[in-house]
Amino acid sequence: MTRLAIVSPCYNEEAVLDSSARRLDALFDRMTSDGLIAPDSFVLFVNDGSRDSTWEIISRLHKANPHRFKGLDLARNVGHQNAIMAGMMTARDMADAVITIDADLQDDLDAIPRMVEAFAEGYDVVYGVKVERTADPVLKRLSAQAFYRLQEKMGVKAIYTHADFRLLSRRVLDELSRYREKNLYLRGIIPQIGFPSTTVDDVISPRQAGKSKYSLSKMLSLALDGITSFSVKPLYAILYLGLIFILISLGIGVYVIYSLFAHTAVHGWASLMLSVWLVGGFILISLGAVGLYVGKIYQEVKDRPLYHIGQFLD
Repeated sequence: MTRLAIVSPCYNEEAVLDSSARRLDALFDRMTSDGLIAPDSFVLFVNDGSRDSTWEIISRLHKANPHRFKGLDLARNVGHQNAIMAGMMTARDMADAVITIDADLQDDLDAIPRMVEAFAEGYDVVYGVKVERTADPVLKRLSAQAFYRLQEKMGVKAIYTHADFRLLSRRVLDELSRYREKNLYLRGIIPQIGFPSTTVDDVISPRQAGKSKYSLSKMLSLALDGITSFSVKPLYAILYLGLIFILISLGIGVYVIYSLFAHTAVHGWASLMLSVWLVGGFILISLGAVGLYVGKIYQEVKDRPLYHIGQFLD
């Protein structure tokens, strides 16, 4: 039987954590009785620098059932992707397969047995693909769909409508441990690793308590990380836009020469100011895009640790 570990990142999840633990405990009991997973399978909650009583709840769950619930307390908040990475790297030597799922359990718990069955059939990666997300707010749905389409246009090889609900085998985790990127974008990294993969349907359910910690600014930051970590198309877009501006300037130059000979030139500031603002804006955008890539290079070459572990409840 498969020894399964579920890694669940937590940030200020005191309102929902007890409920999520009960649901996962019941799921594990059912899967164990069905012979899908080994009795020593476990849930690893990763506390990502929460400012509420999340870690106290995790400690209490571990004390009540140390074989089922384990806890990892990061020294500070390192972000969702790094917290997932910390949990997976901690659990990889303790399990045959690891499933990552957010602590609010909005992802479909019924998909977890199907993931384990696919793993038993020989798949090393099983993606949870969202097929129904009416429970999400309209703005979140629309922004997510726009992001998936944008990253596809930018050449990022990722699974459409897949977030971070997935199963990874131990050998995939071993390969993933070799990736030392500071700007982690797991949705783009894991498809690059290869190995046999498949998908299962993921129906999103309403959040039972608390509120989502994934704000619009965090979603935009993740989108930028995903695009700039896996695509240089923005730099090519700047190059092509520069060429277009050169052609436009040549056309304006021809028109100016014609106006001088035809004595139709009008002296004024309008056209001058328009061109200055247009070209100035283009230069600032270009510098910003190039600076974004340079900044990422600066972060990578320092090779600092992604996270620090404050405490591990085994």
